[in-house]
Amino acid sequence: MNETPMSSPEAEFSAAQAVAAGTDFAELKVSIDGLFWLEFRPADGACRVWHWLYHQARCLTPDGFSVRSRVYEYGGGSFCLGADGLVFVNEKDQQLYTQNLDGSAPRALTAASDCRYGDVQWHAGQVLAVEERHAEQVEHRLVALAEGTRVIVAEGADFYAAPTLSEDGSRLAWIEWDRPAQPWTFTRLMCSTRDSAGHWGPARCVAGHQESLQQPRFDAAGRLYCLSDRNGFWQPWGEVDGHWQALPAAAADHAGAPWQLGASTWIALGPEHYLASWFEAGFGQLGLRQPDGHTQRYASAYTRFRSLAMDGEQLYAIAASPISPPAVIAIDRRSHAVSILAGGAEVLPASRISQPQPIHYPSGDSQAHGFFYPAMTGQGPSPLVLFIHGGPTSACYPVLDPRIQYWTQRGFAVADLNYRGSSGYGRAYRQALHLRWGEADVQDACAAVTHLAGLGLIDPQQAFIRGGSAGGYTTLCALAFHTVFRAGASLYGVSDPLALNRTTHKFEGDYLDWLIGDPEHDAARYRQRTPLLHAQRISAPVIFFQGELDAVVVPEQTRSMLAALKANGIRAEGHFYAHERHGFRQAANLAHALEEEWKFYCKVLADPV
Repeated sequence: MNETPMSSPEAEFSAAQAVAAGTDFAELKVSIDGLFWLEFRPADGACRVWHWLYHQARCLTPDGFSVRSRVYEYGGGSFCLGADGLVFVNEKDQQLYTQNLDGSAPRALTAASDCRYGDVQWHAGQVLAVEERHAEQVEHRLVALAEGTRVIVAEGADFYAAPTLSEDGSRLAWIEWDRPAQPWTFTRLMCSTRDSAGHWGPARCVAGHQESLQQPRFDAAGRLYCLSDRNGFWQPWGEVDGHWQALPAAAADHAGAPWQLGASTWIALGPEHYLASWFEAGFGQLGLRQPDGHTQRYASAYTRFRSLAMDGEQLYAIAASPISPPAVIAIDRRSHAVSILAGGAEVLPASRISQPQPIHYPSGDSQAHGFFYPAMTGQGPSPLVLFIHGGPTSACYPVLDPRIQYWTQRGFAVADLNYRGSSGYGRAYRQALHLRWGEADVQDACAAVTHLAGLGLIDPQQAFIRGGSAGGYTTLCALAFHTVFRAGASLYGVSDPLALNRTTHKFEGDYLDWLIGDPEHDAARYRQRTPLLHAQRISAPVIFFQGELDAVVVPEQTRSMLAALKANGIRAEGHFYAHERHGFRQAANLAHALEEEWKFYCKVLADPV
């Protein structure tokens, strides 16, 4: 048997180190003025724009500002390049600001305190953006903004995303959808043409027949393209010879679920010619498909690629690998040489890093997927920490996650699951959670323990389960309705779906209907899958972590669940953070939560079985 991981030698990878290694990047933009990106550092929780030019990087965002949109609560598309500098969304007030590249102070472009902005684009002196207005009801529109002017470009749909202009500015495309659809179920690709007076004509639906579309693109000739899952995967489609048709592509997802605005996992260059990333068995690939049908692959050492950009000489991406954290990389298009421009610093020596092993295992009448990380200390079957990602329409990736290494350094194995409902494995797999949340995902979690124990990799009597948000719901359901796990951790997790349904925001207003059912007609199903109503069935210890400013899973949910367990005599702890929202961002809180979770499991392991 593996030694019980009860002590933490000084040489181990600390919680503070794990959090400090959590620097991340987003939203690469390239122009004649250089390369720009958004950088998040856990030390202060702020997001800042950095500028790379002449082989040097400098921060453009001054103290007192943080660049982050909160449209749809999850944000994205929070800055763009303008004529003389940047346009960005300031996190604190959600207003648009302009900033020159000479280091001068930002100037406010908008002053609408009831509005948020995201997915910003610049063209001919105007900023195109998704506008979220908080009035009696939350309303969304596409708007064009300039100094002192605001023009509505599109309205009437419930949601908008990805406003995209052709190079000559004559065509505008965007994605829209209406409730109860979500952006990963059914959306429409719309296009409008500008008339001679500069006004946008009537919008035309280009695609949107029982499919999810994302990331519209124009090539240099003004032809329109988009990712569609009409054929089972998010793949490139486009206007070819006057017809809307699929482009030759790998039978794989070329994007993840569009939770955030501003994604860029492909770039259209022409018919059958594009740069793209896609997934093979969960591992990310990057390639440039040529018109002759040949695909040139790049940067094979990396296993996830985001925020693609390119110019005449270089390809750019935010990339990560199993042994290196996210980095901004540049790839020479001729030599294929990879240069790291920011990030990617060594977290641990490669020999001390537990690397992901893909797992595919039977679960119910289906198969589930994930990645297994062996413990780096001890011998024999290890205790297991099962990671359940949020969403639940999201995914985990085979890249260096300092939190996972924190556990493997302490003698725990980790399984990071892409349970049914996760993206990256095609539309059918993603849709498999329809009306089965709290059932299929839980089944996959329990089956993973059986599978790994059968291989002799883990001790099934020492299996723990943890998850944030929707992953917290799966965790609580697994603890309430099964006896597979020794203990669990819920980070801002859902314990009462009906309560969540009453308080959640517009973007997820119909999500639970899709995941579980209609709250009235399917009330019995809700009762069956509500952990709070079955708290008396939980016999395993549980630790909770919750932000007091969380607008997605409100703190009262977590307090109710915690109180119910304590009333039943179950060991339970709760940690509440005054200034955190949905998903923690402050380094001290992230480190505290990680260390307290480890201490909690050690206490449980010290108890007799």
